[in-house]
Amino acid sequence: MVSEMRIVVMCKSVPDTMDVRFDPQTKTMVRAGVATTINPFDLFAIEAALRLREQHGGTVTAMTMGPSAAQRELQDAIAMGCDDAVLLSSPAYAGSDTWATAYALACAVRYMGEVDLIVCGRQAQDGDTGQVGPGIARQLGWPQVTYVSRVCELDLMARRIVVERLLEDGRQTLAAQLPAVMTVLKDANLPRTATLRGMRRAHRAVVPTWGPEITGADPRLVGLDGSPTRVVRVFSPTARQGQVQWITAATPQKVAEGLLAALTAEQLV
Repeated sequence: MVSEMRIVVMCKSVPDTMDVRFDPQTKTMVRAGVATTINPFDLFAIEAALRLREQHGGTVTAMTMGPSAAQRELQDAIAMGCDDAVLLSSPAYAGSDTWATAYALACAVRYMGEVDLIVCGRQAQDGDTGQVGPGIARQLGWPQVTYVSRVCELDLMARRIVVERLLEDGRQTLAAQLPAVMTVLKDANLPRTATLRGMRRAHRAVVPTWGPEITGADPRLVGLDGSPTRVVRVFSPTARQGQVQWITAATPQKVAEGLLAALTAEQLV
């Protein structure tokens, strides 16, 4: 007898702005007072998880680690169709790098019990590392399938998933045993929009908050002290000064000839 499939989808709360500020003391991003949204790459992960639930049954739990305000993003995930959500939030988590974040999330998944599949976006738009998904897999000791553009097969009886990965030089079909961690690309699907019914359900939803004392995470392995990555300096690059050369002529053909001559002179063609 096959038990009900349980999927956890990771959805990070990221700044909904290009005006990103950093704390000069901790060298970490300042999130207080900044409007946030679900990491755009994670919307494709949510959609992938929901489609798998529609095809095979089960439940989808959205999870994120962040400040209490990140509950808004989890409610948005519920509005899209996730069954429930969990927020990892504690002062102990503040300043966690990708390694410490992956460790904390892995501890939360272990605490949940039987989980068949973890789905993540390719990367977060604020960090752009793409490390947390694979880091969770490493912490749990689960196989990982990354850069997934399509799920070809999911067999709960055989505890097996087959996916198609999009690589720089082509496509690859790969099979892995469940439980596993999967990171998906934006090519995988088109994320759905929240329905009115979903938004009403999200408004009523109670999102539990878990700290390391609940999940069993070692406080020494999270936060700034538990992060092996050290940011030495954060700065904005100096704006480059550019020059514009206008090419005018009587006809478009003469303009093209002038452009070609200028590019040739600079050895750009």
